[in-house]
Amino acid sequence: MSFEYPEDLKYLDSHEYARLEGEIATIGISAYAVDQLGDIVFLELPEVGAAMEKEKSFGTIESVKAVEDLMSPVTGTVVERNEAMMDAPEKLAEDPYGKGWLLKVRVNTPDELDDALSASEYRTQVEGE
Repeated sequence: MSFEYPEDLKYLDSHEYARLEGEIATIGISAYAVDQLGDIVFLELPEVGAAMEKEKSFGTIESVKAVEDLMSPVTGTVVERNEAMMDAPEKLAEDPYGKGWLLKVRVNTPDELDDALSASEYRTQVEGE
């Protein structure tokens, strides 16, 4: 199966992505991760105003197969969360990089994404699994 790996995103080993626009990072999970999870039934995300810390859990995603921690690619403050995905987490599979984003976070240090994986590095990692 072929997955998209948008070039404008930075990826974590744990399959989260961040799209940085100015000081706001849009965070979600990759199409590969959605596929691996299978049918997603529940999503737990922090409230607006919550602090996020890079490489720490910020919530969970639950499928019929597993419950996984969501790891933050950035340190910052939640400015928006995608309530539509909280209400209907199964829709994540339809558009993980568009309508299926999870959080928007005001980042403290934009350059902390410098050590995240590029699209080609992430593709190499997941296609090698």
